[in-house]
Amino acid sequence: MMYRPKYTDVLKAKKRISPYLNKTPLLEYPGLSKALGFHAYIKHENMQPTGAFKIRGGINLISQLSSEDKEKGVITASSGNHGQSIALASQMFGVKATICVPSNVNPDKAEAIESFGAEIIADGRDFDDARVNAERIAEEQGLRYVHSANEPLLIAGVGTVALEILEDLPEFDAIIVPLGAGSQAAGVSLIMKKASPDVEVIAVQAENAPSAYLSWKSGNLEATESANTIADGLATRSAFELTQGIIRDNLDDFVLVSEEELKDAIRLYVEKAHVIAEGAGAAPLAAAYKLRDRLKGKKVVLVLSGGNLTAEMLKSIL
Repeated sequence: MMYRPKYTDVLKAKKRISPYLNKTPLLEYPGLSKALGFHAYIKHENMQPTGAFKIRGGINLISQLSSEDKEKGVITASSGNHGQSIALASQMFGVKATICVPSNVNPDKAEAIESFGAEIIADGRDFDDARVNAERIAEEQGLRYVHSANEPLLIAGVGTVALEILEDLPEFDAIIVPLGAGSQAAGVSLIMKKASPDVEVIAVQAENAPSAYLSWKSGNLEATESANTIADGLATRSAFELTQGIIRDNLDDFVLVSEEELKDAIRLYVEKAHVIAEGAGAAPLAAAYKLRDRLKGKKVVLVLSGGNLTAEMLKSIL
């Protein structure tokens, strides 16, 4: 059985990554709160050096590799943000990184991965194809394979976002997090249920990529035929054992949002906060708007997990 990270692992991770990352802002935008009918506090993970939250986990994991694994190098699969995280963290600690991505990867994310010194292998129709590719190459070349979900150090690292939120806003009613492979929802829900159990933790996934949602509902690991969504950070066809086990114990609710709802949320961020969110980053706002009657008058944190949206996609959505 895989090791499940604990509250203390997240505390250790915070100490480990704080020399490398600044705390991200938690901000309320009056126009956005007014449109929603409740106090919405935005956790700006789009302001990380990679433009997304994943770097927290990347630094925590890569910094803890054995000297043997550091020498061999690492390989992982990603739709973009996790790949940037492993690439930058590997560059920081002098480790060779290979990132497998789907052939239709966001070009801005691919360029960023290469700028951090990693090698890119683009092949397959989606993240799950890239993952199978990475697993095969890892075995052939003896590289340390970094799974995007079944890694306790990744989950502990990204869980630090919840510790920062609690420092800035000790009392609130609910937090909404996007869920693809599930590392962030697992880390955040783990902390909230230990430190502030009355806070409702809500996850959100795209209707077009509902494998984690279906798995949470059924209690089994489910897979879907496709994951065709503009939110590439949510586009997983399979659910994963470690993150599912954690969210099953700690998540209060899980909602799905449509492609149009994701686009509406991206537009709403631009109009009311002058902020650019990628599809996964906008998903909590899409869910918040969907649940606005239930959340009326409350204090709600929305994790804006990433802002890596191409100019072309932003233009078409606007």
